[in-house]
Amino acid sequence: MADLAIDDFYAVIPAGGIGSRLWPLSRADAPKFLHDLTGSGQTLLRDTWDRLAPLSGADRIAVVTGRAHRAAVERELPGVPDHNVFLESEPRDSSAAIGLAAAILVRREPDVIIGSFAADHVIRQTRQFDFAVRQAVAVARAGYICTIGIQPSEPSVGFGYIKQSDELIVDDAPEAYMVERFVEKPDLDTAKEYFSDRAYLWNAGMFITRADVLLAELAVNEPELHAGLLELAEAWDDRDRRGPAVDRIWPGLKKIAIDYSVAEPAAEKGRLAVIPGHFDWDDVGDFASLSKLNSSGGRNELAILGEDARVLSDASSGIVVSQTKRVISLIGVRDIVVVDTPDALLVTTSENAQRVKGVVDALKLTGRGDVL
Repeated sequence: MADLAIDDFYAVIPAGGIGSRLWPLSRADAPKFLHDLTGSGQTLLRDTWDRLAPLSGADRIAVVTGRAHRAAVERELPGVPDHNVFLESEPRDSSAAIGLAAAILVRREPDVIIGSFAADHVIRQTRQFDFAVRQAVAVARAGYICTIGIQPSEPSVGFGYIKQSDELIVDDAPEAYMVERFVEKPDLDTAKEYFSDRAYLWNAGMFITRADVLLAELAVNEPELHAGLLELAEAWDDRDRRGPAVDRIWPGLKKIAIDYSVAEPAAEKGRLAVIPGHFDWDDVGDFASLSKLNSSGGRNELAILGEDARVLSDASSGIVVSQTKRVISLIGVRDIVVVDTPDALLVTTSENAQRVKGVVDALKLTGRGDVL
């Protein structure tokens, strides 16, 4: 396949959510996608942009983000055209975010194919990623909704799974398969079964489809949400009408993930396909995954993040994230997680990293919004 930008393709980057399992590093005013979590020297959002620009062209990338993050997003992405920044008044989950982009873009370009890629995921081996997306676009041209699944590297309980079935014959998509079903995050024993069965892939939340096909599926499964998105899109490119329309319509849109509103129903109807992605992928879902990401996966290593981090370690492993100049000393502790910020300190272990979200929920209940 050629390495040129794809003429009928638009990349969509949903940049929302605070990444609550990475609190207190990730906050409402500085969410996960605005951090450098890999040592690349730039944010996850910028990494995502750089990965997608060769596929779509820089002028065909749309970012869906909150009004509060507009300035930060535009600082990170000075090349994004103003008309391709779609602002949400508040988070309404992925169906609303991706559906809004689809509804706006299909009015501008009726045959457009869109691909949705999270702003806060880490992907290496970009040539393999490029190849997978180009195959998915070919599948989308054939009228299918296509996702990219990741071959599991371990029996993870932190991801949903996709079960692939029969091979799908589509020109320029030699690795395409039909999807039999989606599977929610499993327990460990079930994850081990999936890991030993090559038919199961991790659900990485990437969707590539004709915009009109996605909207048609949404119209059947979530008609009220679909109607609201079409009304928004009709007003969107008129600056005088856009703000009032968003304020009136957006807060009433149903919160639902696109997996449930589009992907799972499409799989049941035989309209969902998958391309296996042969590249390293991580959604950086908690501090355990962040530790592995920054220590080459070694269990006996200590990963340290922070420009001014001052860490003394003796026979310790895990991760330290420091945003202060305090000296942090670790002696004989294994799989530790220490996150030190000016107004909050988190200490846990890799095993309990998924429970950090519970702290965030508790702080909301106690009214401690000042540290969120």
